[in-house]
Amino acid sequence: MSYAIDLFIDGKRVAGEGETEFICRNPATGEEIGRFREASPDQIEAAIASATRAQKDWAAMPAEDRGRILRKAAEILRSRNDELARIEVQDTGKPIAEANVVDIQTGADAIEHYANLAGSLAGEYQDFGYGFYYTRREPVGVCGGIGAWNYPLQIACWKSAPALAAGNAMIFKPSELTPINAVALAEIYCEAGMPPGVFNVLQGERNPGAALAAHPAVAKVSLTGSAPTGRKVMEAASPRLKEVSLELGGKSPLIIFDDADPEYAARLAMYANFLTQGEICANGTRVFVQADVYDDVLEEIVKRTKTLRVGAPDDPETQIGALISENHLGVVSGFVERAREAGATILCGGHRVDVAGHQGGAFYAPTVIADSTDDMEHVREEIFGPVMTVLKFDTEDEVVARANQSDYGLAGGVVTKDLVRAHRVAASVQTGMFWINTYQAQPMQIPFGGYKQSGIGRENGWDVLDAYTQKKSVFVQMKPEDLPF
Repeated sequence: MSYAIDLFIDGKRVAGEGETEFICRNPATGEEIGRFREASPDQIEAAIASATRAQKDWAAMPAEDRGRILRKAAEILRSRNDELARIEVQDTGKPIAEANVVDIQTGADAIEHYANLAGSLAGEYQDFGYGFYYTRREPVGVCGGIGAWNYPLQIACWKSAPALAAGNAMIFKPSELTPINAVALAEIYCEAGMPPGVFNVLQGERNPGAALAAHPAVAKVSLTGSAPTGRKVMEAASPRLKEVSLELGGKSPLIIFDDADPEYAARLAMYANFLTQGEICANGTRVFVQADVYDDVLEEIVKRTKTLRVGAPDDPETQIGALISENHLGVVSGFVERAREAGATILCGGHRVDVAGHQGGAFYAPTVIADSTDDMEHVREEIFGPVMTVLKFDTEDEVVARANQSDYGLAGGVVTKDLVRAHRVAASVQTGMFWINTYQAQPMQIPFGGYKQSGIGRENGWDVLDAYTQKKSVFVQMKPEDLPF
């Protein structure tokens, strides 16, 4: 199937007019599913002008009315779940069993959540007797959103929902690898009653995102991507001291203590590593297992990992889909090969997988690596594929210190029956998100973001509304005052 891949400016689809043409391919087959030209400089300016005009009227609209429009958009998203999930599968290579219950549903959850909060944005008040002050929560204006390719629609919803609920306009740039559903979201917003220009979509690679980060009419930029890209966005935004939020990479620790059930711990470690074929920034890719249960947990992980079904993403029985591209498969494979050369042991996986009828697909076997040291490349660097490293530890103090020996600090987790220890470890590990006896749980109410090189700011939760509003203090003098002039 071939898709029309367009920009979306001022309420309508338009073909890109930039110099660079991109081909969108199904990662499971390598076949072309659409092509597009990136936004031209004139189209970028047109999108910003459209958003600037529309934002004023959108912000002036009663907040409850904005909420009703967003709730309607969430309803439409849910009603088209199956159709949009199939597109996500063709665009990303992820299994349909995941996309059907996660990608569109959690995007709709985000829109509904912030729709319900739109009318609750309120200021503060204090009376001093001779006067009083109050604060206003005002939108920042036009916001730029830059998405990643692993959860294209969900990320577009996570970024747009709080921004729009607070009265901002957003110009969203999806990844050039997964460009399709952002335009579908834009159309759904308009169908729900959102004025043209409030949500625009620019296609392309670096140019549109760089333009949004640097443009004086864009007040804030939110990026989901890699740490190097985050630094470039910060640099482009810095001359205007622009508000920036960055959700970047991770090398997250999952700590399994010796009182954990080996079977449950193994299954959780697999869930923390192999969901969406490992292409999740928060994955617990450094699995630390206490010495007394190390052999039992590792044996269970390897036994179960060997049974995972790598297959066609549109097959409901598939557990591991295709990596995003042939190039990325090469990156993942390179990490594993260098781990082998460095002396680590590949216990299972570590090779490409051929899937019948999908000869051009970028499939890679879920991989478990042991006998590693903390200084090895595959232990330090984000791989973003189905690769788990299992490491042995002896004491709590040791594992906390090793968990924190990372440039990243996005997420982490612990598996233990000792809840006092669990809370103690949660307080000690330097990450923005931490799970106890689970992993990947992310309701909309929970702020999500990282420490250190994993980013700045938060997605979701109430915190993100602070990032999409600015506070104005107003003081009212109620009694005559003596002035020295």
